[in-house]
Amino acid sequence: MARQGRRGRRVQVPSLLAPAPEPAPEPEDAAPEPEEAAAEPEEDGPTVDETGPRRRFLFAVPPLAGHVNPTVAVAAELAARGHEVAWVGHRAGLEPLLPGGAQIFPAENETFTRRLEAARGRWLDLRGPAALKFLWEEFIVPLGHVMMPGVQAAIDTFDPDVVVSDQQVLAAPVAARLRGLPWATSATTSAEFTRPLAGMPLVEEWVREQIADFQLDHGIEDLLDLRFSDHLVLVFSTAALVGDVSFFPDHIAFVGPALGRPPGGDFPWEWLEDGDDRPAVLVSLGTINGAAGKRFFRVAADAVRDMPVRAVFVTPPGTVADPPPNVLVREHVPQLALLERLSAVVSHGGHNTVCETLAHGLPLVVAPIRDDQPVVARQVEAAGAGIPVRFARVRADELRSALENVLTDPSYRAAAERVRDSFTAAGGAAQAAERLEKLA
Repeated sequence: MARQGRRGRRVQVPSLLAPAPEPAPEPEDAAPEPEEAAAEPEEDGPTVDETGPRRRFLFAVPPLAGHVNPTVAVAAELAARGHEVAWVGHRAGLEPLLPGGAQIFPAENETFTRRLEAARGRWLDLRGPAALKFLWEEFIVPLGHVMMPGVQAAIDTFDPDVVVSDQQVLAAPVAARLRGLPWATSATTSAEFTRPLAGMPLVEEWVREQIADFQLDHGIEDLLDLRFSDHLVLVFSTAALVGDVSFFPDHIAFVGPALGRPPGGDFPWEWLEDGDDRPAVLVSLGTINGAAGKRFFRVAADAVRDMPVRAVFVTPPGTVADPPPNVLVREHVPQLALLERLSAVVSHGGHNTVCETLAHGLPLVVAPIRDDQPVVARQVEAAGAGIPVRFARVRADELRSALENVLTDPSYRAAAERVRDSFTAAGGAAQAAERLEKLA
């Protein structure tokens, strides 16, 4: 199947896309997509394998922590197997997210960066298709043009055997195709594999036109959907969360989440280890800010005030003016270590946070805001591992009821544990590295 772009050319729509689902409701509020802490390899990684050929892998990523996260874990696995890895992107944005000494090739334009930051306030006010239009016209497509020279230079200098491209980096697949290199897609969210825009066919077609025109701008006439490599697509989820994936071709690899986060700062562990047997929960909206986030945290504080729980709120100090005694407010937390001590998580539906939570077998209350989060929230609900609530309109009693249900009804924990087991079986970073080795 193919569609006409604005230039009268045809962009191929890959057959891997799922059948059209029922139209999804629009998110209730508009806020920038939360960034999540970048991943870092766990200390007890595999030993270096010197037996196979040494290969080079170039990761092309946007300066967004949630998109960098899985690439760090996968790159660490590749490095432990004796391969060489590097990244290409906005150096200042990537350096805090990558391990010390990481090799970074610049692909940036400070004018674009300043313009994007200045437009952030306007993005906060956008909803639905308007937010999607901004994402493509003001971020994804311009970022692709800005990164193109740097990505090409990185390929020429680093001479990779494989280019691994985030779905939001259009430059990397085009540069790889121009150089005749195999390329893989890093799909940091599974939302695209459910065709979230199927209920808005004109919008879905418009997105494909943006992808087609970008390729034509850089001299490629044989058009593909750059969000899905025809060599290898790494999807950091599994069928237990996404749903039926049996119809996808073999090069679409559902490897499960590639976990690993930096410590995230100090934490008063005695607050959780003082003999208090009340269950502990985490309430996190990623790095979201603004009035909408403040309202949600105030509602959450009222919801847990009289509950027999202890709650850790991840938000800047002052967001909740007078937190109840059973609430601890921390701007940063060591999330993976903390999850080992929790009983449930209240989340915005960010893919990384959801998968990390389920990887620990914990149920969720999900309050999706925008972008892929409503899709992820529906996946959690369909899997039986959590309850969705309305981010912008949820009342304290509604949030309290949802949290009580996931804490007391064992079916939610059992469903989360089934998803956890599927993640473990899928292999995560190790399986992703193995698939990349085969591609090289």
